[in-house]
Parts: sequence; structure tokens; C-alpha cells
Amino acid sequence: MTDSSANNEHAQAENTPKESRQDWERDTMERILLASVDEQRKARRWGIFFKLFFAGYLVLILIVALSGDIGEKPVVGKFTALVDLEGVIAPDRIASADNVISGLREAFKSKAKAVIIRANSPGGATVQSAYISDEVRRLKKKYPDKPVYGVISDVCASGCYYIISGTDKIYANPSSIVGSIGVLLDGGFGFTKVMKKIGIERRLLSAGKHKGSFDPFLPLMAGDKRNVEKMLREVHQQFIAAVRSGRGKALIETQDMFSGRFWSGETARKMGLVDEFGSSSYVAREVVGADRIVDFTYRPSWIDRFASQLGASAGEALSASFRTIRLGPTQ
Repeated sequence: MTDSSANNEHAQAENTPKESRQDWERDTMERILLASVDEQRKARRWGIFFKLFFAGYLVLILIVALSGDIGEKPVVGKFTALVDLEGVIAPDRIASADNVISGLREAFKSKAKAVIIRANSPGGATVQSAYISDEVRRLKKKYPDKPVYGVISDVCASGCYYIISGTDKIYANPSSIVGSIGVLLDGGFGFTKVMKKIGIERRLLSAGKHKGSFDPFLPLMAGDKRNVEKMLREVHQQFIAAVRSGRGKALIETQDMFSGRFWSGETARKMGLVDEFGSSSYVAREVVGADRIVDFTYRPSWIDRFASQLGASAGEALSASFRTIRLGPTQ
């Protein structure tokens, strides 16, 4: 074997592993790129699927929300209208003045022989209760030939009774809880003695002598207390006047009738806070003479609840974005 042939064989032996390594790297890169392209295609398909699913979900919600209105027929024949007064009376609850008044207006406007307000509420916000009470009295004057009855189920206390007292007649169960004709303001707790004991000082700056009234970390001033008590007495007298106006001569007033106490339906009947015992179906059947009950209570639709949740989510996101904005130097 010559020297030249030996050198050629040695060069081929050196090049063969290098070429194999390059082929392996190229194949590996091709597989990685193909896998990446395949993953992108799958991701696009899933994205399209989820977009179509979400769009279909929204369409379904819209159909369900509008299904109650599609093909809805007016109520015909004899019937009694019903409006529920359920839960705490407050602006952000189902028993808000706006919701209850909406139901009452529709009920009075209908062809119903009478309207029943079915009450099961511990009371709530004074102004919200007053709004509903005023509306009951206004609707009674507007529709003088349409009686309105109050029917108490489990409980009708405080602001709830403020409203029900304006109906033509009140029915309850002997075990119902009725009354609590009073007004309160939750003043919270006072921590001044504890703060003094552990050496904490409250620093509150305000413009206005009484702007810091009822701050739990400051002493309660006698003048502030007298002012709030005067205000509560005024609101209490408005409550009493509404009850007396609504119940009239049926009331058998006692010393503690307007003290904030509550009684069973049986005792309330003896005091004139309740007229008779009976349920909504009893009143519709035996008193009104139209045992068919049609519910006019306002209840948010699917689309209302969805919009509310969507709005709440958007509000939280917006609030979170603004939490980073501060006035003054950052800490």
C-alpha cells in the first residue's frame, strides 16, 4: 500500500463521523421545527374552539333571558296580584325600593282584582322603607277600587312593618314575628381606653367641628350624642305617624307599642297590629274571591345577573389598576 492511499483512507475516516454528526443535528432541528409548527396548529384550533364555545354560550344566555318575553300572553280572567317583600330592605338587595316599587306599579296597573304584598323581612334602611311606604299610599289613591292586603309570613319587623301598615288589611300567622317599631343607629365600638393603656395616639385632621363624630378611636362627645339621639327621635316619630295613619282606629296602643319590641302574630292581633290570620292563598281565595295568584315581584333576569357579574368583574379589574396610583411620594 502506497503512502497516498493510506492518507486518503485516513482522511475519509476523519470526515465520516463529522458528516454523520451534521446529519443528526439537521434531523433533530427539523423534528423540533415540525413539532413547534404542529403545536401552533393545535393551539389555533383550540383557540377557535373556545371562541366559538364562548360565543355560543352568550347566545344561549340571551335566548334564555328573552324567552320569558317571547310569546308572552297578557293575563286574562280573574286573578290576584302578588308582590313579595323578601329579605333585608336596602339599595343593593332584591328588596330595594326600586325593585319593590316596580313590582307594585305593574301589579296595580294590571287587571287584578286586588294586590297582596307578601312580607317576610326583618326591615332595613329607613329611607328605602319610606319610599316603598309612600308608593303604597300613592297607588292606593290612584287605584281606589283595587284593595291592597299585607300578608306576613315568618317575620315583618321595623321597616317591613312601616310598609305593611299602609295596606288596607293585614293578615299573619299566629306564630309570625311582628313589630319592632323603632329606629337604631349602630355606633360601633369605642377603643379610647384600650388605646390609652397601650400608648396609641389617634391623629385625625378634619375641617368642621363635628366631622369626626362617632370615630371609634376618639372619645364620644356629649353634644354629638344628643344630636344623634334627637335625629333618631325625629325619624321614630315619622315611623309612628305612618303606623297610626295606616292602622287608624284598629290600633290598641300600649305603653311599649312603639318601643322597638316585637310580638307574636297572636299578640299583634290583640294589639291591632294585625287584623286577621291567613296566608296569601287564603286571602286570594276567601277575601278577594280570585284564587288564581299571579306573581308581579321584580326578579332580575339572566341577562341582568350576567351583566351585573360582568360589571363587577370589570369594576374589580379597574379598581386593581388604580390601586397603583397614589397621591404623594411612594413609600
